[in-house]
Parts: sequence; C-alpha cells; structure tokens
Amino acid sequence: MASALASAPSTSAAALLDHARSGTMSLPEVMSQASAWQQAGQAVDAAALYEAWLRHTQSPLRHVACFNWGTVLGSIGQDEAAEAAYHEALKHQPGFVPALLNLGHALERRGRSDEALAQWQRVIDEPAADLEHRLHALNNSARLLETIKRLPEAEVLMRRSLELKARQPDVVQHYVHIRQKQCAWPWYAPVGEVTPNQLLVGTSALAMMSVSDDPALQLMAALRFAAEKVPKPPAEPLHTTMPPRRGRIRIGYLSGDLHTHAVGLLVPELLELHDRERFEVWAFDWTPESATPQRQRLLAAIDQHVRLAGVDDLTAARLIAQAGIDVLVDLQGLTNGARPAILGHRAAPVQVSYLGLPGTSAVPGVDWMLADRFVMPPELLPYCTEQPIYVPHCYQVSDRRREVAARPERSRYGLPEEGFVFCSFNNNFKFTEEMFSAWMRIVVAVPGSVLWLLADNDTARANMLARAEAMGVAPERLIFAPRVTPAEYLARFQLADLVLDTFPYNAGTTASDALWMGTPIVTRAGRTYISRMAGSLLTAVGLPDLVTENLADYEKLAITLGRQPARVASYKRYLAEQGRQSPLFDLPRLVRDIEAEFERLALAAR
Repeated sequence: MASALASAPSTSAAALLDHARSGTMSLPEVMSQASAWQQAGQAVDAAALYEAWLRHTQSPLRHVACFNWGTVLGSIGQDEAAEAAYHEALKHQPGFVPALLNLGHALERRGRSDEALAQWQRVIDEPAADLEHRLHALNNSARLLETIKRLPEAEVLMRRSLELKARQPDVVQHYVHIRQKQCAWPWYAPVGEVTPNQLLVGTSALAMMSVSDDPALQLMAALRFAAEKVPKPPAEPLHTTMPPRRGRIRIGYLSGDLHTHAVGLLVPELLELHDRERFEVWAFDWTPESATPQRQRLLAAIDQHVRLAGVDDLTAARLIAQAGIDVLVDLQGLTNGARPAILGHRAAPVQVSYLGLPGTSAVPGVDWMLADRFVMPPELLPYCTEQPIYVPHCYQVSDRRREVAARPERSRYGLPEEGFVFCSFNNNFKFTEEMFSAWMRIVVAVPGSVLWLLADNDTARANMLARAEAMGVAPERLIFAPRVTPAEYLARFQLADLVLDTFPYNAGTTASDALWMGTPIVTRAGRTYISRMAGSLLTAVGLPDLVTENLADYEKLAITLGRQPARVASYKRYLAEQGRQSPLFDLPRLVRDIEAEFERLALAAR
C-alpha cells in the first residue's frame, strides 16, 4: 500500500505508531486511539495509525480497518487515498456494504458521478444489505441524479425509497420538489404509505411558495425547517459580548449567491450606491470564487470582504460580531446553500431578511424583513416571524447597468413573424397545474397567439406539451426558449408582447427584467409576500391596472390584451418613455430609503 499521509505524524504519536508497527496492537486499540485523535483534531495521526497497523498486521478484520482508514482520509480531504482504502477493504471482503457506500461518496467528490452511482447500485442490489444501508444508497443516488439533472431517474429512486420507508421527511421534501421541477402534476402524487399530511408537512419552505398562497402553510413550512435544522440560539446574543461601537454604521451582507444568480444580479447598485460617509459595506459570503464580470463587480462594490467558505457557523458568527456589524442583511433565507445557523447566534443587533426568500423564514435571530406596504399588508403580519421595514415604494432593488445584447430577430428563437407572443421565463417549478391550464385557455382564446416558455428539462417540456394537447392546443403554439447569457436573455424580452406571471410564486427578478426591457406583465396578487411581488413592481412602475386578484380576472385581462395589440403597444410605449424614470428604477432614492431605516434601527440598538 502506498503511503497516504498528508504530513508527518506529531511527536506525541510516534510511540503509538511504533507499537502499531510491532504487530502487537489489537484493532480495537487502534480504533479507540484513532477516534480519540480525530476528536482532538489529529486526523492525520489517526490516518497514520491505521496505515501503520495495516502494513504490519494480518487480521481477518482488515476490511474494517481499511474502511475506517478511508473514512479518516476522506475527512481530511484525501479522497484519492480514501478511494484506494475502500477498494482495499472490498478486496478483502467483496460486497462490504459500508465500504461501497463510502466509496460512492469519495467518487462523487472527485467528480466521477457514474462510478459513484454504480457503487450505490451494488448496495441497492445486495441481498445482504439492511434497510438503512439500502435507503442510504437509494437516497444518495436520487440526490446525485437530481444534481446532474437526471430527474426522472431520481424520482424513481425516491419512490422506491419511500415505498420501503414512508417516514422520511427529507426524501418527501425532495420528492415533492422534483415533481415541481418536472411539471409533473399533481405534485402530491401518492407513493407507498406516505400520507397526504406527510406530503404537505414535508414540503420545503421554498416549494410551499409554489404550492399554496395560504400564509399559514408557508409559515408552517418555515417553522418546521427552523425547528429541525437550525440550532437553538444561545441565551446571550453574540453581539452583546462585543465592545460598544461608534462611528459609521456597518452593514454586512450575508450570502452564498454573490455572483450570476437572481440575487447577485439585483444587488450591485445597492452595494455601490451606499453613502460611504455614513456607512461601511461588508460582505460575508461563501460564494464560489470566479473571475466572472458579475462576481468581480460585486466584490469591487464592497469595502470589506470576509470569506466564510470552509468556516463553521459559530466561527462565522464570531467573525461578524468581531467586525462590529450593526445591521446584518441575510440575502439567502432558506434557499439552496443557506446557512441560517449563523443568524441564530445574533452576531449583529439588527438582522434583516431581504430578497433571497420572499417570505417569512422563521429563522431565530432574524427580526426584520425589508418590504413595502403592497407585498406585506397588515393582514399578512400575523403569519410572519419578522417585522416589516417599510420603504415608501417598491421594496426590490435592481440594476440599471445590466448589460443588454442587441435585439434579436424573432426567427432566431422560432417565433412567428406575425401573431401575439405571450411569454413566461420563470423557472418551471413555479408552473402550477392551475396556472398552466389558464395559459392554455388564454392561448386558445387569442387566435394566432403562441406561448414562449423556458423548459428546464425534457420531462417538464413533455409534460407541458401533453397538457397542451389535452386542452386542444397544438404543440407548435408552445415555443421553448433555450438558456442563454444574461445579456441575451434581457434582449429577447423585446420580442414578446406580454408576460404571463406565475402564481402563487410571482416573478421577482424576472419581472424587474421584463419591465426594464419595456415588456408589460399581467399578474395575479394573492395573500402572501411572494404572490404580491410582481404587483408591487407594477404599482411602482405606474401600471397597477395590470394587477388582478383572482384567476378569472387574470384570464380575462390577458385575453383582452391578446386581442387588443394596440393597447399592449401603448403599455410598451409608456414603459419605453417613462418606465425607467419611475420609482421602481429610482435606485438612488430606494437606497437612501433603505439606509434611513437601517440607520434608525442601528442607532436605536447602540
């Protein structure tokens, strides 16, 4: 066996390593000492101990020692060596299930997805594998398949897992959301002995925003996540252990999405326009580093940048507290990659939710949410754990410097030269059965019209075409847009006549983009923050008459506009002539409004 050590063992470990080399040390002794070293942060020594024992000892339990050795190597990032250790274990005992499972993880970390899936399939097929091991293999295979966009295969394995064991909330959560991503209606399809209640309660906070406009259900989903996943906050807020601060107010932005992401595309001017005489702008982020222009622009707009990648949550909170942050703005919420436990330590006296999760997060330590009076009316407040920070106009920042490509021809995207073009460029998981059916009725009622959509995956596309056919809509009237660069994506809005908004998960960044490019939107406003986003934008841009409050009025308005292209043209003229001068895109004013509220709260907390 080739040596896998990252560095030489510590002096204190030398005697025990000599003992292991003597061949007289028992495996239980090795395991006990290695475990103690791991807990003491001496994983390199633990790996060296296993290696020394394996080189000098013959035992029928070599496969166990090799497995443990691989586990330690994996914990210190030596995945290639860990892979070799697991193979060694399997050489001594083929079919050793724990080694197969961990080998799959090591292969996945090295980017070898198909090989990882093959190892887990061996566990699934292994008659001797117990239920928990088989579930581990099924669930990790499904997770990886979802990650690499093989959604139908992932769903099949989730179903198999739930048929074996119904009470798996995390699997239920992924099962519901993967059906959303595929436009597999109804989303709550029966599976095994999973009850309707388990499907509802297992729905994630983000997925629930597409499922229901009931603010109580959205609060329930957030509370469940916080109770299960977020540690209880300490009795003493971390910021109270720091010395009092004076001077400029320090605003810290917390995110893993400061790059070409919906949030990262909205916030550059917010960061750039802060008044540096009154405020310092900090960012605490775990965004993957890149040389992309968007990432570099965001970094250039920050006064102090603290990387949290690889830093545990408590240490991250301490770094924020030690920086003396007055207002910590969470741009992530409960979305993918979020680290809500950081907020639970209350590293700043004022902690605010903004943009990442357009609704209540129920995260302990987040007491405020930036809003306007349209997205967060009084009747919604009982269903939000955060208090509103109201700005006078629309809550949403945007970027007036966003790059736009040259206007394309309709033919480039397969659009007809004549005829009314409805569009919706929202993610497919926002497409509900109810709203898609409404869109089909709208298309049928407007002769010659087409609906221009994104298709995130082939299954979603097939399911949408099947529903269209069932409702009498010819397949050529659905046109699917490919993913393109942000600049090209913005430019193609000019080819559409009218955006049809999703409900209850409204367009946010997409609505801002459409209005910036001069394309009007018909929206349906409901009872939750997220179902009122586009209505807030339309009100601020000066087009409140495009906001409806029920499905019948939404359909009626969309059909009327589709049959009256001259009226749509007048909306486009208005947006071209006045939209960018409206309060919606008055970024300096919005930043001043946000700053005034942050300053008020920060000074009150000092």
